[in-house]
Amino acid sequence: MQAFIRAIEYHLPETVLATAELAAQFPEWSVEKIDRKTGIAERHIAAPDECASDLAFAAARKLFASGFDPSEIDALLLCTQSPDYFLPTTACLLQHRLGLPTRAFAMDFNQGCSGFVYGLGLAKGLIETGQAKRVLLLTAETYSKYIHPLDKSVRTIFGDAAAATLIEGRESGAEALIGPFVWGTDGSGANHLMVPAGGARCPRSSETAAEIQDDSGNCRSRNNLFMDGAAVFEFTLRAVPEAFHQLLDRAGKTVDDIDLFVFHQANKYMLDTLRIALDLPKEKFYIAMRHCGNTVSSTIPIALSHALAEGRLEPGKTVMLAGFGVGLSWGSALIRWA
Repeated sequence: MQAFIRAIEYHLPETVLATAELAAQFPEWSVEKIDRKTGIAERHIAAPDECASDLAFAAARKLFASGFDPSEIDALLLCTQSPDYFLPTTACLLQHRLGLPTRAFAMDFNQGCSGFVYGLGLAKGLIETGQAKRVLLLTAETYSKYIHPLDKSVRTIFGDAAAATLIEGRESGAEALIGPFVWGTDGSGANHLMVPAGGARCPRSSETAAEIQDDSGNCRSRNNLFMDGAAVFEFTLRAVPEAFHQLLDRAGKTVDDIDLFVFHQANKYMLDTLRIALDLPKEKFYIAMRHCGNTVSSTIPIALSHALAEGRLEPGKTVMLAGFGVGLSWGSALIRWA
């Protein structure tokens, strides 16, 4: 069997945080400055009682409503860094809530910005080794729950969202429909993008809740999300181009053979810098984040969904995907749209 992407849907929570609201709260950053740095006009924010699983559930229901039967799902993969509980795995809760068969494989994996590409690799392995015929890949995050309201360095960037991707198997053809892949991990940079407190290593306490203000005026505690933007930017410019060239070599292709490049939608400045560094044609480099921001593991499937709606994805088109960020972790892959 040969794995391929059959369908993609996504869901955004109702509450919208517009750039104008952030500029009003942080007058030192104008709408124009935020827009120039991020390319984001709106971010969707989960309600206080709304979890990543709720967003994933809504995305999956939207996918099933488009003509797919939940009883035919053999495996559920959930990529999230904001699970409902430490245990049990949130995928098990979603298996029951979505009405998937009890014979289904269900697991969480905590991967962040490269999670969609990792999920494709896992789904491909399950299908092409005969362990599953249909895999539901869910990506869902509520990073807003980790962000301090006075930390503009991350509040201007991240939004909450979920995406549901159906990956199926069909008779093998001459060329892979998902893959090859290039992977990478550099845990020495884990502290560059982290929620320091809340796990077993550093439980939450009155000490971790103490707020500090950095040199840029951002306020946060160890219970909140921290990102060293400069370090993550430097890592991206080092890791992504190398993986880009490795993937082309592994696939025996050139830039001219790729119809569309869909990278993790981190922010517009980073994406523009990558495009220029890789000398990629602007018309082939897809950006779709203005309406939702950086939604972590859901940025690539949301962008693919928009590209499909715009007629940019047709059968036979070759797309390069690249995810990179928290971990530090990265993964790139080619997909042939089927």
